[in-house]
Amino acid sequence: MKLLRLVLLLCAGVFLAGHASARTVLQEYLPAVTAADLVPGADSFGPVRDDLAVAPVMKGGETVAWVFITSDFVGTTGYSGKPIHTLVAVGPDAKIISVRLVKHSEPIVLIGIPEAKVKALVAGYAGLDLAAEAKSGGTAHEVDIISGATVTVMVIDDSIVRSGLKVARALGLGGLAREAEDAGPRFEIDPAAAAPADWIEAEGDGTLRRLSLDVAQVNAAFAEHPDIRARERAIAEPPQTTFIDMQAALVSVPAIGKALLGPAEEANLKTWLRDGENAIAVMGRGLYSFKGSGYVRGGIFDRIVLIQDDISVRFRDRDHRRLGGIALAGAPEFTETDLFRIPAGLGFDPAKPFRIQLLAHREVGPIEKVFHTFDLGYQLPQKYLLAVAPPAKEITVVADRDEGTAQADLWKRIWQDSKLKIGVLATMLVVLTGVFFFQTYAVRNAKAFYIFRIVFLTVTLVFLGWYANAQLSVVNLMALFGSLVTGFSWQAFLLDPLTFILWFSLAAALLFWGRGAYCGWLCPFGALQELTNQIARKLRIPQWTLPWGLHERLWPIKYMIFLGLFGVSLMSVEQAEHLAEIEPFKTAIILKFIRAWPFVAYAVALLVAGLFVERFYCRYLCPLGAALAIPARMRMFDWLKRYHECGNPCQTCANQCPVQAIHRTGEINPNECINCLHCQVLYQSESVCPVVIKKMKSRAKLAASSGAPPIQQPVAKV
Repeated sequence: MKLLRLVLLLCAGVFLAGHASARTVLQEYLPAVTAADLVPGADSFGPVRDDLAVAPVMKGGETVAWVFITSDFVGTTGYSGKPIHTLVAVGPDAKIISVRLVKHSEPIVLIGIPEAKVKALVAGYAGLDLAAEAKSGGTAHEVDIISGATVTVMVIDDSIVRSGLKVARALGLGGLAREAEDAGPRFEIDPAAAAPADWIEAEGDGTLRRLSLDVAQVNAAFAEHPDIRARERAIAEPPQTTFIDMQAALVSVPAIGKALLGPAEEANLKTWLRDGENAIAVMGRGLYSFKGSGYVRGGIFDRIVLIQDDISVRFRDRDHRRLGGIALAGAPEFTETDLFRIPAGLGFDPAKPFRIQLLAHREVGPIEKVFHTFDLGYQLPQKYLLAVAPPAKEITVVADRDEGTAQADLWKRIWQDSKLKIGVLATMLVVLTGVFFFQTYAVRNAKAFYIFRIVFLTVTLVFLGWYANAQLSVVNLMALFGSLVTGFSWQAFLLDPLTFILWFSLAAALLFWGRGAYCGWLCPFGALQELTNQIARKLRIPQWTLPWGLHERLWPIKYMIFLGLFGVSLMSVEQAEHLAEIEPFKTAIILKFIRAWPFVAYAVALLVAGLFVERFYCRYLCPLGAALAIPARMRMFDWLKRYHECGNPCQTCANQCPVQAIHRTGEINPNECINCLHCQVLYQSESVCPVVIKKMKSRAKLAASSGAPPIQQPVAKV
């Protein structure tokens, strides 16, 4: 029973810090600040309201401002997939008095950019007029982008403005109030509307909307930028050169989708979209890409954003599909044609006007950029709309949002969108399981097995690591232990399907094969170490075998590191996460070495050490490997075959084990074994294993004495 409980806990060991709670984020962070820090002269906070997650800021018993946390009102998340918690104080005139960054999990800020720089940017929102933002749709201010953290800054900006508008309207600050119910005609999409006959008609009737900028217009826009370097680095191409010609259409409207995409693509679009979702097609050509190449898997397209009233939609890669071509007759040639999905539940109304904001940048230094925005306005032509009668006036009670249902819908959608990646991972797991179950046959041909292992590790590194970012970490386990104290939601870790599947399969593998099934085959950083070491061997870089006594004394280091991190996590998971940077996974796998130089130098140093001592980090420093080795001792089977002669007198396997996991006495240490199966290759080798060679000689002598021809068997070369 204890073993089953342990397996279930390990299955849950991924991103479980979040948990359901009725407590607002404001109640969690407000006690850590004083009123005077947010509003000069204030002396206290009033109680947090029951109907709205805001608290009054008091001065002499009077309310002088209101304070709130952005994540209580908007769910905008950054690269980490977690909200960025920002504390905002807003005055009765709807002007922001002060802003403070209180909590985030953004990797680029934690390690790549000084946090003080981001905090200064956040503090710069003091004085922002939310009433003006309401009139302009949230664009009355300039966004001060930090080079290298574009997405994070834009997410912060979006959360401050949108949450501020919600609070200001709810409290009636600055004359703002909730928008009255429109008493005029309402519109919905007409499914029977006629499609445009060709591209010219689509442009003429407004089905397609266009933003066309030439070099002269862009140079003129940047000439007004306060940074003088923006003017000095004007685009050198001729003024009439097309900077970008971008066109867009709302293809979730049946008539438009059928005309632009064609029957096959429109059918695919219907399959892709769920109830309440919409999609736009964006096409472009010219010097500048509306899409860019800087986004990563799980990342955000940072050059375009859809804005409707105070709703802003930033598109992640899961909401994006490439479009092979345009079916509408007369369509020009575009260099980029893409589909972007607008998720349900954001409040987007396809019948109302919206705009696509393009963020153009100009490099003004080696790593510095300045930015300017341009808008493409869009409104569906009347021919695609049907007027509907407004609903009868009735008193309604708005229920609290069911977060459990919302999370369930979200993770189900993510799993649906990740079918291809899940299929690849499932195939890898099935193949690996087959190799372990039928290892005698799998390793019979040593050369073929070596090629198979190199290919498998390459897929692990490139697909699981650099593409899917499915690198497990000791941080996951620390979050699990922390969540066991505070409670956790199973739905939270279902949001990352590949990581969930890996943890589930790892929990099962610990019972059958120990930690080696993951460490030796499915760990992207482990694969990177082994592949670089194999290259080093091909280049004849000398390999060092540490003396057994030293090697044995270095083993415990990783266990001490893990226990230290675990102890710190009991006091502060956040502090433990920072100390867990001893894992180079974030640098080498998640961020692909795009980090501050000390982190890159550390990861490279470990890889360099691994060129001489294979899997140096795995052997001596990896806290995740140490954590997995502890429950792995309860594995139920011993799959690795041994002879009685192993260790006495034969030391072949012990000498050739890539990670020195075989004792001189012949026993395999399950805590250190990575299940590479090299010892099983040697176990059957007729040219290396003394026991097999002796048996072959005995058979040959027996055959010679009986007069029968010797039995010829394929030799396993090592």
